[in-house]
Order: sequence, then C-alpha cells, then structure tokens
Amino acid sequence: MEKLRIFFAKKGRAKAFVFVILLIFLGLLSRSLGWDLSKETVGKLQTLVHENILLAGLIYVVGTMVGSVLLALPGVSFAIVAGVAFGPWLGTLLCAVAATVGAVASFLAGRYFLKDAIEPMIRKNRHLEKLLLSGSNKNAMILLMITRLLPIFPYNLQNFAYGITDVKLLPFTVYSFLFMLPGTAMFTLGTAGIANPENRTLYLMLALGLAVIVFGSSFLLKKYMAKEQ
Repeated sequence: MEKLRIFFAKKGRAKAFVFVILLIFLGLLSRSLGWDLSKETVGKLQTLVHENILLAGLIYVVGTMVGSVLLALPGVSFAIVAGVAFGPWLGTLLCAVAATVGAVASFLAGRYFLKDAIEPMIRKNRHLEKLLLSGSNKNAMILLMITRLLPIFPYNLQNFAYGITDVKLLPFTVYSFLFMLPGTAMFTLGTAGIANPENRTLYLMLALGLAVIVFGSSFLLKKYMAKEQ
C-alpha cells in the first residue's frame, strides 16, 4: 500500500496511469463495437440507419472519436463513411460533431495528462511551434482558423498541442467545430453525390463550391502567414 501511495503521489505518473487506463477503455469499446472502415462495417451501419438511426449515429460518433484520437486514422475516411451511411446533411452534422468531440478529447489529454510529452513534439514542427509557442498574441479564433483550414498543420498533433496553450476549452470547441465544418461538408457532400445518382449533380456542385471556399481560404491564410514571418 505504501508503494502505491508513493506512486500516485507523483503527479506525472498518476496522470500517465489514468491516461493509459482511458486508452485501454476506448480500445476495448472500439473492439466491442467492431469498428473499422471496411465495406462490411459500412454496410452494417447503413442497415442500422434504417432500423435505429439514433443508435447508428451514436456508434458512428464513438467510432469516429476512437478512430481519430486513439488510432490516428485520417478524418477524411470518416467523412466518406458519413456521406455513404447517413447522406449529405445528417452525415455532415454527425461527422463534424464526432470530429469536434475527438478534438476536445485530445485537447483535454494534452492539458491534463500529456503536457510534458506534447511540447517536444510541437517544437519539432516549426509551423506549430511558431504559431502556438512563440508568445503570439493572436486570439483563439485566428489561431484555430489558421490551423484548421491550412493543411500544413498535423491534425491530430494540433488537437493535443492546443491543450498546452492558453486557449480555453469553450473557444477551442466552438471554433474547431465551425472551421472544420466546411472541409467536412465538402467530403460528405461529394461522397453522397457519388453514391446518390438522383441528386448527384446538386451534391457534387455543392461539394465543388465548398472546395473553392476551403482551398481559397487556405491560399489567403498562407499569404497571411507569409507576411507575419
């Protein structure tokens, strides 16, 4: 008992232990749900949408959160799954919510469990280091607009990275949702257009319009960053 008390008295070890337990729990949950990105899984999810859409949505959100945070799978994959299984509108909403929940989980892990491990990783990425650790006075909205819309920032790393900055949880959550939404909708609408012959032209045109907005914003933000350097 005394050894256990000493172990947990050390703040860093206690936090690391709790974080490992959380990872194990999420891994077991993911396995119990049978979550992967195979055609069979997507087909089962499509069937479940017709039988119980609330349960299907919950499974998708949990699976996406686990996949993006624990397994570091590309977010585009989950947007494609959402477009096929739920259609363009509900798919966009669920994917955006799931991505935001996953981002918040990473943010909290970075803030309360992994601060000492995350900072050296950020310093290896010159873009994130300059933006988040250089003492910049940019507000949360500007920071998140830049990092969410510019593809030069590693998605999973930036979620953890924000946890060791002064950015508050609420602004991080709101702005993450808003600035991830256009890119998410672009992929879900495009996927739904390919999968839905009846509305293919409409969905693909909307996806194309969003692509122009997303890449146009990226171009302008890149020029803005170049001037700041």
